[in-house]
Amino acid sequence: QVQLVESGGGLVQAGGSLRLSCTASGRTSSSFAISWFRQAPGKEREIAAAITWTGVQKIYYPDSTKGRFTISRDNAKNTVYLQMNSLKPEDTAVYYCAAGGATGWGTARAYEYWGQGTQVTVSS
Repeated sequence: QVQLVESGGGLVQAGGSLRLSCTASGRTSSSFAISWFRQAPGKEREIAAAITWTGVQKIYYPDSTKGRFTISRDNAKNTVYLQMNSLKPEDTAVYYCAAGGATGWGTARAYEYWGQGTQVTVSS
Protein backbone atom coordinates (compact mmCIF):
# COMPACT_ATOMS: atom_id res chain seq x y z
CA GLN A 1 0.00 0.00 0.00
CA VAL A 2 1.06 3.57 -0.72
CA GLN A 3 -0.46 6.65 0.89
CA LEU A 4 -0.25 10.04 -0.84
CA VAL A 5 -0.96 13.48 0.59
CA GLU A 6 -1.06 16.58 -1.61
CA SER A 7 -0.65 20.18 -0.53
CA GLY A 8 -0.06 23.59 -2.06
CA GLY A 9 -3.18 24.30 -4.06
CA GLY A 10 -5.00 27.60 -4.00
CA LEU A 11 -6.21 30.62 -5.94
CA VAL A 12 -3.83 32.51 -8.20
CA GLN A 13 -4.15 35.08 -10.97
CA ALA A 14 -3.33 34.21 -14.55
CA GLY A 15 0.42 34.38 -15.12
CA GLY A 16 1.16 33.47 -11.52
CA SER A 17 2.85 30.45 -9.99
CA LEU A 18 2.08 27.70 -7.50
CA ARG A 19 4.04 24.75 -6.18
CA LEU A 20 2.30 21.52 -5.28
CA SER A 21 3.80 18.88 -3.02
CA CYS A 22 2.98 15.18 -2.79
CA THR A 23 4.34 13.27 0.19
CA ALA A 24 4.28 9.51 -0.08
CA SER A 25 4.43 6.81 2.59
CA GLY A 26 4.24 3.04 2.62
CA ARG A 27 5.68 0.74 -0.05
CA THR A 28 6.80 3.48 -2.42
CA SER A 29 9.64 1.34 -3.76
CA SER A 30 7.05 -0.73 -5.61
CA SER A 31 5.91 2.27 -7.68
CA PHE A 32 7.30 2.88 -11.17
CA ALA A 33 6.29 6.54 -11.12
CA ILE A 34 4.69 9.18 -8.92
CA SER A 35 2.86 11.62 -11.12
CA TRP A 36 0.43 14.51 -11.19
CA PHE A 37 -2.97 14.34 -12.86
CA ARG A 38 -5.69 16.96 -13.04
CA GLN A 39 -9.40 16.94 -13.56
CA ALA A 40 -11.51 19.94 -14.48
CA PRO A 41 -15.31 19.92 -14.03
CA GLY A 42 -16.97 17.86 -16.75
CA LYS A 43 -13.67 16.64 -18.17
CA GLU A 44 -11.68 13.45 -17.96
CA ARG A 45 -8.68 13.13 -15.67
CA GLU A 46 -5.50 13.91 -17.59
CA ILE A 47 -1.79 13.72 -16.97
CA ALA A 48 -0.07 16.97 -15.97
CA ALA A 49 3.45 15.58 -15.42
CA ALA A 50 5.09 12.27 -14.61
CA ILE A 51 8.40 11.27 -13.05
CA THR A 52 9.91 7.87 -12.39
CA TRP A 53 10.27 7.18 -8.69
CA THR A 54 13.15 4.68 -8.56
CA GLY A 55 16.27 4.24 -10.66
CA VAL A 56 17.16 6.49 -13.55
CA GLN A 57 15.04 9.62 -13.56
CA LYS A 58 12.74 10.06 -16.53
CA ILE A 59 10.16 12.80 -16.94
CA TYR A 60 7.11 13.26 -19.15
CA TYR A 61 5.01 16.34 -19.88
CA PRO A 62 2.03 16.57 -22.18
CA ASP A 63 2.01 19.47 -24.64
CA SER A 64 -0.47 21.37 -22.45
CA THR A 65 2.02 21.79 -19.60
CA LYS A 66 5.41 21.47 -21.30
CA GLY A 67 7.58 24.53 -20.75
CA ARG A 68 5.41 25.85 -17.89
CA PHE A 69 5.34 23.01 -15.35
CA THR A 70 8.34 21.34 -13.74
CA ILE A 71 8.10 18.05 -11.85
CA SER A 72 10.86 16.97 -9.47
CA ARG A 73 11.43 14.37 -6.80
CA ASP A 74 13.21 14.23 -3.45
CA ASN A 75 13.50 10.56 -2.56
CA ALA A 76 15.00 11.33 0.85
CA LYS A 77 11.83 13.23 1.76
CA ASN A 78 9.51 10.86 -0.16
CA THR A 79 8.12 13.91 -1.91
CA VAL A 80 7.31 14.87 -5.48
CA TYR A 81 6.87 18.52 -6.41
CA LEU A 82 5.05 20.24 -9.24
CA GLN A 83 6.19 23.79 -9.92
CA MET A 84 3.57 25.51 -12.06
CA ASN A 85 4.48 28.79 -13.76
CA SER A 86 2.67 31.03 -16.24
CA LEU A 87 -0.63 29.62 -15.07
CA LYS A 88 -3.68 29.99 -17.29
CA PRO A 89 -7.40 29.85 -16.45
CA GLU A 90 -7.57 26.53 -18.30
CA ASP A 91 -5.19 25.06 -15.71
CA THR A 92 -8.01 25.30 -13.17
CA ALA A 93 -8.70 21.80 -11.89
CA VAL A 94 -8.35 19.43 -8.97
CA TYR A 95 -4.79 18.15 -9.02
CA TYR A 96 -4.13 14.59 -7.91
CA CYS A 97 -0.93 12.80 -7.04
CA ALA A 98 -0.78 9.16 -8.12
CA ALA A 99 1.63 6.26 -7.67
CA GLY A 100 2.04 3.32 -10.04
CA GLY A 101 2.15 3.70 -13.78
CA ALA A 102 4.11 0.58 -14.66
CA THR A 103 1.73 -0.32 -17.49
CA GLY A 104 1.53 3.13 -19.03
CA TRP A 105 2.63 6.10 -17.00
CA GLY A 106 0.68 8.66 -19.03
CA THR A 107 -2.75 7.20 -18.34
CA ALA A 108 -4.76 7.36 -15.14
CA ARG A 109 -5.88 3.71 -15.29
CA ALA A 110 -2.24 2.60 -14.91
CA TYR A 111 -1.98 4.05 -11.40
CA GLU A 112 -2.97 2.07 -8.31
CA TYR A 113 -2.82 4.71 -5.60
CA TRP A 114 -4.25 8.21 -5.46
CA GLY A 115 -4.19 11.18 -3.13
CA GLN A 116 -7.29 13.11 -2.13
CA GLY A 117 -6.59 15.98 -4.52
CA THR A 118 -5.94 19.69 -4.13
CA GLN A 119 -7.84 22.48 -5.87
CA VAL A 120 -6.01 24.90 -8.14
CA THR A 121 -8.00 27.88 -9.39
CA VAL A 122 -6.55 30.38 -11.86
CA SER A 123 -8.49 33.60 -12.28
CA SER A 124 -8.38 35.66 -15.45
